[in-house]
Amino acid sequence: MTHENRLARCAGLVYLVVVVTGFFSLGYVPGRLAAPGDPPAMLANVVAHEALFRAGIVSFMIEQVAFLLLPLLLFRLLHRVHQRVAVAMVALAVTAVPVALIGVMHRLDALWLLTDSHGLPVATATALASLALKSYGHAIFVASLFWGLWLLPFGYLVFTSRMLPRVAGLLLMLGGIGYLVDVFADLLLPGYADMAFSNYVHLPAALGEIGTCLWLLLMGVRTGGGQTHPGIAT
Repeated sequence: MTHENRLARCAGLVYLVVVVTGFFSLGYVPGRLAAPGDPPAMLANVVAHEALFRAGIVSFMIEQVAFLLLPLLLFRLLHRVHQRVAVAMVALAVTAVPVALIGVMHRLDALWLLTDSHGLPVATATALASLALKSYGHAIFVASLFWGLWLLPFGYLVFTSRMLPRVAGLLLMLGGIGYLVDVFADLLLPGYADMAFSNYVHLPAALGEIGTCLWLLLMGVRTGGGQTHPGIAT
């Protein structure tokens, strides 16, 4: 196995950790605890399923550590394609991590307020916990901007390098655009969340990221790919 393929499979394994823990912490856990339009019921669900809520926090922290490592591994794999674009990929991905970790701190605040806030009136603790979860949602919303932005240079590098299927690079770039559309449409278009389009805007990103993850892990990269393109690298 070549050095590039060992590196690719290592990146694929870390990417798999990001995908699995991200699905659990950002998809499964919120789905189990959600009570649309009924915040008190959602808080009650957090208390009733405290172990699941804690597992979601742990999973999210693991995801962020893996997401901090992932772009560094991808940089080593793809930097010869275009140095500046590879640096932008790392910078945009890494920027999301502290924003997301600030968000998880709000989840810890909510957990403490709901389960261990001795001395605080119940109504006060409940109101503060609701505010903490809202702040968590805002932090994740801001982090999602960078989750989209990093996919643009990453997708470009994949598409240009020919080390992986070009369709994966195209899906990653479309996914990045989808994230940006989702963020700004949610801010600027009243009722956007109720539009059917909003349910599918992240589909290209999901296909591109899962597909790239599995390709790296199972297939590695095409040997001979990733060479510097004339006039592109610095």
